[in-house]
Amino acid sequence: MLTDLHTHSAFSPDGLSPLSEMVQTAHKKGLSFFGVSEHFDFDYAACGLRIHGEIPPLTDEEGYFSAARALQNEYAAKGLRLLVGGEYGFLPDAACCERYAGLSERKKPDFVINSVHTVDGADCYFPEYFAGKSREQAYGQYLERIRESLDAPYDYDIVAHIGYVGRKAPFEKKMLRYDDFPALFDDILKTVIKKGKILEVNSSTRGLGEPFLPDTGVLARYFELGGRRISFGSDAHDISRIAEGRETATAALKALGFTSLTVPDGGEYKEILL
Repeated sequence: MLTDLHTHSAFSPDGLSPLSEMVQTAHKKGLSFFGVSEHFDFDYAACGLRIHGEIPPLTDEEGYFSAARALQNEYAAKGLRLLVGGEYGFLPDAACCERYAGLSERKKPDFVINSVHTVDGADCYFPEYFAGKSREQAYGQYLERIRESLDAPYDYDIVAHIGYVGRKAPFEKKMLRYDDFPALFDDILKTVIKKGKILEVNSSTRGLGEPFLPDTGVLARYFELGGRRISFGSDAHDISRIAEGRETATAALKALGFTSLTVPDGGEYKEILL
């Protein structure tokens, strides 16, 4: 039973393919569980953050959930469980967190991905974040924000793409490794386990020279600490990348001792054998 729980369609500001095409492609590829997790970047709005000088538009909440629920019903009979979710960009700002809580209350997504994109008022995908920072400062501040995000005052299921900060980092060693911050990583991983959340393996790593993130050192330590809830996400923004890198990621997980992937579905966590 194939899964991919982290994808974006054209409803997201940076998505490229229409939602209907994303779902159709997932079905053609034989996925049993396909999660769409459009961006809800209330962190951007709270920071007044601009991308290339412009304020990014927010996802059309009404349009997205209406279209996704219709497709969910359509594909249920075809053997595809379409999970209608959202990716919430964490910011330790009360008003921002309240907006996420309100969205969940109104739309009741099947699952929520909790992500960290913004630190120090900048998205750490872009050069502005790294200006004047050493590698240790840039990566350490990012991980500290990850730790803060685990205590978000709204419900979430998946802790996404730890290591995102390295995707466009201006350092020779881009990949964030367990050995870079072992104590901080242990705090993060123990908290993920204690709270019963799901750690994501994300295959969107272009520029990193690695097949997925977080690195195997992080995943091995998670397993050693007792972590078993894990999900796969391609972070696809168009139809060409749906389920990309899945076989490589799942093979690595098996080698580390994992036996299943966890699929969050409306509060129920389903274990799908690898």
